[in-house]
Amino acid sequence: MFKKRGAPGEYRGLWAEKKLLIGITTLVGTIVGAGILGIPYVIAKAGLLYGSLLIIGIGLAFLFLNLSLGEVVLRTREQHQLTGYAEKYLGKKGKILMFCAMVVNIYGALTAYLIGEGKTLHTILGWGSPLLYSLLFFIAGSWIVYNGIKATGRMEFFLIGLLFVVVILIGVFSLNKISVDNLSTFNPAFFFLPYGVVIFAFMASPGIPEVQEELGRSKEKMKRAIIIGSIIPIILYLVFTFIIVGIVGLDNFEALSPNERIATVALSLYSSSLLGILANVLAVLTMFTSYLVLGTALMEMFHYDYKFPRRGAFLMTVLLPLFIVLLDVTHFIRVLGVTGAIAGGLDGTLVLLMFWRAKKRGDRVPEYSLKPHYVVGGLLIILFATGMIHQLWMQLG
Repeated sequence: MFKKRGAPGEYRGLWAEKKLLIGITTLVGTIVGAGILGIPYVIAKAGLLYGSLLIIGIGLAFLFLNLSLGEVVLRTREQHQLTGYAEKYLGKKGKILMFCAMVVNIYGALTAYLIGEGKTLHTILGWGSPLLYSLLFFIAGSWIVYNGIKATGRMEFFLIGLLFVVVILIGVFSLNKISVDNLSTFNPAFFFLPYGVVIFAFMASPGIPEVQEELGRSKEKMKRAIIIGSIIPIILYLVFTFIIVGIVGLDNFEALSPNERIATVALSLYSSSLLGILANVLAVLTMFTSYLVLGTALMEMFHYDYKFPRRGAFLMTVLLPLFIVLLDVTHFIRVLGVTGAIAGGLDGTLVLLMFWRAKKRGDRVPEYSLKPHYVVGGLLIILFATGMIHQLWMQLG
């Protein structure tokens, strides 16, 4: 279920014939983390129909971005993390901008995981405090990151499968609790609220090089792995959001404290306690594997691309999110929204620029090649820039 970082992406027995499945679940496991737990609240605020269209639109945009980055990786002979690819194709300024995007992205995600794990574990066990569980999770997760151990595609395969089972069970056993009134609201005043959270929920660029590593020599399967691995979260988010919004509703969400608006925590309060506990346990596991993937990616960037000693790279990775949680200066949904709008917008823009440049300067023949799609890419860059400006304006305001 776990392996040392840098071990070849090779499997034995039945798994050796299922590299495509491993690649898919690696990507899905990177995408699905804290974001899924924040979507239902912001969608409940804005309206389910509008929110569903936003999930589909942004999900398809990130499918295109993931395929674009996959081609960048396949056009490059040497192995890099995102900052390395940015330097190769966009120069030192590109590397600095990608560094900023990756740092904001991963620090935001790690902070959200610490907050989310603390609250969900406290909800499950019912004693102590959320901060205590955040600290315990920090110790366990950071130890694994430091020792270079990461979840394999097999673990992500089982967790994603369990996640679908739990979502189906929640829907089946809570069908009589889904209210049509909760599903029919629309509030234009919160038109922009879901944007950053939904962007965060689809961000997966650090996982694309991981997919290549898991596939090993079977790189011809990368395009299919990215397509399927990018579409599964769209479906999962739509179904999960429909069920949670239908059960909990905006009024009940608003009655909770900011860090209780985590989807599975709210579900445990307004639905079957057994289903709530099961959903929270699964939320803990999915955030745990995502913490390992992103924590390892950031530490690698500091260590490999910026030549920091391993211990220094580790401390730079884990301490800032810990300080943010200890100072209690933000809450779960806000972290997702700010991180998604700013880091996701910058990351997406840079991926498109690298994609266009790699088509001309790549040093390897890729296993697949997309058309440049300059019009689509240009529209996405405008969308990302608008989202970043709006989020910065809201934070300053």
